[in-house]
Amino acid sequence: MSTPRTDLSQTLRRLDGSSYSAYKQLKGLWRLGEVELVLDRVQSDPYAPPSLARVRLPLRSTGIPSGLIASKDRRVAAGDFLTRQFSRAARELGPRGGKDSGGISIQSTGQEILERSSVLVPDPAAADAHVEVRCEIALPAAGRRIKGHAAHRLLTEVLPGVVERALRYENLDARALQAHVTSHLDAQHLREQLPQRGLVAFVADSAVLPRASGHRDEPLARGAVPFETPPELRVELELEDGSTVSGMGIPEGVTVVVGGGYHGKSTLLQALERGVYSHVPGDGRERVVTLPSAMSVRAEDGRAVSHTDVSPFINNLPTGADTRDFSTSNASGSTSQAAATVEAVEAQAAVLLLDEDTCATNLMVRDERMRAMVPGEREPITPFVDRVGALYTERGVSSILVTGGSGAFLDVADLVVAMDAYRAVDVTDRARQVVRDFPRSEDMRPAASFGEIRPHVPGGAPEAPGTVPAERGATPSGPGAAGHDASRSGPRHGAAQRGGRDKPARARGLDTIQWGREDVDLSALSQLVDPSQTEAIARLLEEVERTADGRTPLTELVDAALERVVRDGLDALAHHRGHPGHLALPRAQDVVAAYHRVRR
Repeated sequence: MSTPRTDLSQTLRRLDGSSYSAYKQLKGLWRLGEVELVLDRVQSDPYAPPSLARVRLPLRSTGIPSGLIASKDRRVAAGDFLTRQFSRAARELGPRGGKDSGGISIQSTGQEILERSSVLVPDPAAADAHVEVRCEIALPAAGRRIKGHAAHRLLTEVLPGVVERALRYENLDARALQAHVTSHLDAQHLREQLPQRGLVAFVADSAVLPRASGHRDEPLARGAVPFETPPELRVELELEDGSTVSGMGIPEGVTVVVGGGYHGKSTLLQALERGVYSHVPGDGRERVVTLPSAMSVRAEDGRAVSHTDVSPFINNLPTGADTRDFSTSNASGSTSQAAATVEAVEAQAAVLLLDEDTCATNLMVRDERMRAMVPGEREPITPFVDRVGALYTERGVSSILVTGGSGAFLDVADLVVAMDAYRAVDVTDRARQVVRDFPRSEDMRPAASFGEIRPHVPGGAPEAPGTVPAERGATPSGPGAAGHDASRSGPRHGAAQRGGRDKPARARGLDTIQWGREDVDLSALSQLVDPSQTEAIARLLEEVERTADGRTPLTELVDAALERVVRDGLDALAHHRGHPGHLALPRAQDVVAAYHRVRR
């Protein structure tokens, strides 16, 4: 790093009244007492995105106890906590004069504790250890003129004040920091015990599952019924400090959650979806944990499907096409869910989470009357109920299904839990009696095998071309679609076939990645919780495209990219883009799912 300049005050006073573009003179390294300020990119216009900055403070000067950050998990939680403290201090100490007075901001946070690039907490054993904050600074302006005195106050008074409040241990709530770290360590420790106990999820007694509203992820403040474990399902797991916690253990296999409307079925499933993450203290779901690879699956009407093997669920098409290499630009609900299920299994999801409210009925079940109306040899779809048992026995993939309108899954359930006024009851024995009283017909027996899945291999022609036309009259898209000679296509993702992707992929909020002229819709990926995860996925998709060789399966490409991130940190995704402060670590399953939603 270059030698820091120390004349920031004089420089800002000199720039007062100058054209806004003169702020570019601030780019580089400045020293403000113990604090180092690095301006990586300076905005050229008051209406442009804020300037990108890094603030560095020696770890020894923060006073943070080394034992509190001695491990990687501890540093992840501490970085998440300090991000929240920096954000709060910036809001409380920042200018009150409106946009023209400038301001300081940092990556937003939610109820989950994530590995973030916004605040890097170093290993205390490292040489020259510094805590580094990556933030944005909107520099003050009057029209298109520099407000030098306001900028002086912002950078030399407000910013050091924010650092003092957010990074000095003596100014922090030590108990809150310790609780934040402990919450993450406990959740990680609980999650690690699930496979050892033959479980896929755990819900602690007294957990608060309901949320404040459909658009707010905070816990319901009043009227929430604390979770109470059915005696038959009670297990005890160990916390990080050696103490124990009791709760409901959901075993491997097929679990069906039933109950009337508004009794908490979907609320339980949503808590399990988010159980792949640790939660902040006070969230109510701190000790609700699910296997890290658990994947929510749903129908996604209109999504693109590209070269996906959907043959476990769709076969014997009237066209005679081979569904082992399926492409369509406009999938129906059933087709999209079939593709999402296979994609999740290929991405090594250990448990699938399904809610009938968001699933395609004709992919989930076919009752006796419909089987009588449309004989099996005339129906290309094998419903999920016929495959779910083999999915577990053959591939070890468990399922947790919420249903209130069909009893078909009772036949294949290993466990049935009823939600009654937000209280869980083990009704497995009762469900088995119902199955005996109302047996399935012979033609509704589960399939003996789930079948093989052809791995998705980016960057190469399929081994056995054979695709179906786009559904509902849509025009097929992508190499291998109907009317395309795959034998002459060459690499699928070469420069000529990138859809005008001359600009880097980037996130636009939580649910969209803009890649060239395409907006990749990720709204169905309900386990994405932070736009910074989406930004990381955008960069990982570029990495996958760059390394695709036509031989390596997609899952291996994603795993290799994430292994590098785990080894080198999220900064490995910064590349040439400079300021890396808006990244959070995603799961491999979500990266794979996002790749499959790119229209090719």
